[in-house]
Amino acid sequence: MKSLGDAKVGERVIIKHLRGGKDFTSRVAAMGFTLGVVITVLQNYGRGPVIVALRDSRVALGRGEAAKVLVVMESDEQAD
Repeated sequence: MKSLGDAKVGERVIIKHLRGGKDFTSRVAAMGFTLGVVITVLQNYGRGPVIVALRDSRVALGRGEAAKVLVVMESDEQAD
């Protein structure tokens, strides 16, 4: 597992765990970040926001927020 902040542009990843308190998990869940959702990374320059596509929307997360979203590669999940 790695954080969303470590994912590369173009990768499709699946959310496996949200680290953080109730406020954080509630807020990102309201934006569509729930367990099992497939995300496509649109922008990740290593600094600044991470922009992703999920559920027919584009969402930007700050680096600290992206570090709290733990993901696996979609291809790794399908291999299991």
